[in-house]
Amino acid sequence: MLHPDAERNTARHSTAPIYSIKSACEYRKTCVAVDSAIVKDHGDVLFIANVHASIHQGFYGIAKDWPTALHTETKAMTVNSRRSFLKKTAIGGAALAISRVAGGFAAAQSVSGTARVYVDPVQKIAALDRKVFGSFIEHLGRSIYGGIYDPGSRLSDANGFRKDVIEEVKKMGVPIIRYPGGNFVSGYNWLDGVGPKEKRPVMLDKAWNTIEPNQFGTDEFMQWCRMVGTEPMMGLNLGTGTPEMAAALVEYCNHEGGTKWSELRRQHGIEKPHNVKYWCLGNEMDGPWQIGHMTAREYGRKARDCANQMRMVDPSLQLIACGSSSPGMRTYLEWDREVLEECYDMVDGLSLHCYYRNDAQETGAAGDTSKFLTFNLEMEEQIAEVAGVCDYVRARTRSRKRLWLSFDEWNVWYRQRGGDGGRKRAPRLLEEVYNLEDALLVGGFCNSLMRNADRVRIACLAQLVNVIAPIVTSPNGLIRQTTYYPYTWSLQHARGEVLDLAVESPTYDVKGKGTIPYIDVAATMDGSTISLFILNRDLVKEQDVEIVWREAPPEGVAFSQVLTGTDLKAFNSFENPNKVTPQPLESPKIGTRTVVRVPARSYSVIQFRNGSRPA
Repeated sequence: MLHPDAERNTARHSTAPIYSIKSACEYRKTCVAVDSAIVKDHGDVLFIANVHASIHQGFYGIAKDWPTALHTETKAMTVNSRRSFLKKTAIGGAALAISRVAGGFAAAQSVSGTARVYVDPVQKIAALDRKVFGSFIEHLGRSIYGGIYDPGSRLSDANGFRKDVIEEVKKMGVPIIRYPGGNFVSGYNWLDGVGPKEKRPVMLDKAWNTIEPNQFGTDEFMQWCRMVGTEPMMGLNLGTGTPEMAAALVEYCNHEGGTKWSELRRQHGIEKPHNVKYWCLGNEMDGPWQIGHMTAREYGRKARDCANQMRMVDPSLQLIACGSSSPGMRTYLEWDREVLEECYDMVDGLSLHCYYRNDAQETGAAGDTSKFLTFNLEMEEQIAEVAGVCDYVRARTRSRKRLWLSFDEWNVWYRQRGGDGGRKRAPRLLEEVYNLEDALLVGGFCNSLMRNADRVRIACLAQLVNVIAPIVTSPNGLIRQTTYYPYTWSLQHARGEVLDLAVESPTYDVKGKGTIPYIDVAATMDGSTISLFILNRDLVKEQDVEIVWREAPPEGVAFSQVLTGTDLKAFNSFENPNKVTPQPLESPKIGTRTVVRVPARSYSVIQFRNGSRPA
């Protein structure tokens, strides 16, 4: 988790060049594959193949002049400018980010009147991995203690687990949860958190300056995951920890028995292995705030050794290396390249992190909601850039493996930045209060993750309970923050395959960002059901969105709700828990052209059903 004192470079995206993209009306006609380019750099030869996954089968927009631009940019390169070069290797990725604005809308176009969404079940981005709507809990503030684990509370069960939180998470259907950190993990010895609770040591957590009682650890987390029906995703200490201890934890969790660490688990009363599949090789190791911070080469070699030893214990693991912790890092993309050059074939995925905010640094002195609601497009740009570097390293190392991405920390976060726990146990830290405009952007992020389902397999909303979270607890119960609703809609209604939409939309101009469509759309299809998720960035006017069905129109509407309001700063509290909640959205009349009217300042979900299409 990005340390509160680490600031993002806000100028990065506003200064990025924009390249010409073919019109969305030609979206079916274009498919570009730039296989290779060789650039000489003061004696070094940099080989680029499949520069980015956006230049791939099924990508409809193309940057007309990008090879020329790339050659011009790299002609005079020096060794010290390789970060800039790496960003240019993702030109195709930038094109992807632009082309999928509002769901396949290439090069924002001014369209008067009604927005149009062309839905063709044949045009698909990828099957949706529901783990893109995962979450994250860390030993930070009240996330664990007072959040999911609260022994002695009248709301807790015999194990100390909050029953109201269990029921809420089960209802949400969160598919995967990352644990135990975050910054916390880089100073954590997992052995301190297993075995009889009365024998576990009380420790000082250096990451957040809090007292860690170690009453909730690996086995408790696994038990809780089984109770809520989610899959665990374990973080490993590669700060103060060693590859040997990482492999030992894998043996503890996944080996049947008969060995040192598997027998220790059985001594603790857990006969059957936990069978954890997904493992994060450290956390934000590029950050100077991180305990055990090291250079990219140092980390890459340690990650390679760690992965090698872990696979000796369990070859079936899915391993995720630490990518850049933020686009604002000076080492952004260069870190990713160097790490992957050391461990590419030993890992399966690469992590991305980013947090977004509406404040003077990001959007202007008074905050600019119109600009703030475009930040999901920055998420897509980051995905495209990092994927571009992955593919560059793949080509340079001649690997046959294609890495996927894990956006395992993302959220709105800016008001509650203090990270010093004052050496207290479970103090209130980073308890962000989310308002309506925050929720609208979270809906936009969910759309962006869907549109990048061809590359992003895992993503984790940071975090789940209390700490910058959609759920907040008190001794007497819990409330749902505004962000709960768009996130939960994605969990409950995004299923099957993500459709590649063509979208026309009225637009507006944003300083530093250019022309932005008001309407941002994602869609999934699961058998007889098509779900549309619509963000309306227009702060003043409702928008008519005309859905043009390329096949027979659906038979009816199964679900239709909207999150909106007149006060963008409105939020939910224990005193008024329902101030911002979903409202019914009038179901449209079904026809070849179906018009949905979405309010200003809104995020909507509409689920259509078609009984004739086979499930």
